[in-house]
Amino acid sequence: MQALPNLLWLRSFEASGRLASFTAAGNELGLTQAAVSNHISALEQQLGHQLFERTTRKVDLTASGRAYLPAVRKALQDLAVSTEGLFGNRSSGSVTIRAPISEGTLIIGPALADFQREHPGVNVRLLSAIWADTVLETGIDIEIRLGSGNWPGARAESLGSEFIVPVCHPALAKKLKKPKDLTDVARIHTLGFDDHWARYFEALGLDTPRLSTSITVDTSLAAVEWASSQGGVALLLERVASRLVSNGRLTIPFKTKIPSAQTHFLLHREASGPQKPAAQTVEVWLRQLFATPE
Repeated sequence: MQALPNLLWLRSFEASGRLASFTAAGNELGLTQAAVSNHISALEQQLGHQLFERTTRKVDLTASGRAYLPAVRKALQDLAVSTEGLFGNRSSGSVTIRAPISEGTLIIGPALADFQREHPGVNVRLLSAIWADTVLETGIDIEIRLGSGNWPGARAESLGSEFIVPVCHPALAKKLKKPKDLTDVARIHTLGFDDHWARYFEALGLDTPRLSTSITVDTSLAAVEWASSQGGVALLLERVASRLVSNGRLTIPFKTKIPSAQTHFLLHREASGPQKPAAQTVEVWLRQLFATPE
């Protein structure tokens, strides 16, 4: 334990390594650039290794610095989690999640009550985003997106595979005796999922009908509402469809499903610092929520 460096020095090192700037690290930690530089110099002297290559415009981690940074970051995160678990931290109990409007309404929202019963000290703010190219913001603790996993400035963690299934009102399902009957009913098309109906008919071994889609909507939430009003058949993510089937709003008329070309991801800004413990708790819950087989 006597060999452990000063905690302030380690915080300055972690922030500087992540942000590649003593000035930016100082702004984040509430310190001057000179103070951060002094912390790094003191740490380097104690360790006997140079951690940064310094130039007039920027600082870059040395090989020793790159090797040391992950261990320091994990140690600081573990310390924060332990402190929160044992003593609590009232200032870090609010967590802001931003998710696509359909996922927020149909997946996350219905499960929040159970989460808050288990974690009464965590206050969740759920914000909606319609488009997947929404700019990453510093005020968001947790970001969930549906896509291919390639967003500039972010690290993406897959939350698992997704499948597509048809859904409709139970009354309409009674008229669908065989898959070919889908060619005679109104189909609901969701923007951003242009190939779903063509791929689904291909999976059924059927040609795509020439009849144009009866209605086009911009969110799965709108598709759900239209299908619930007996407006036609929509294609939805299986995890969403299963929840709607369980409460009786919709039914899945045929078991055939197709893999989705897009899946859900947890995003982290590349320059973001260690997560507060409450946000880590919410992320663990979200991973479990999206991993739950439907």
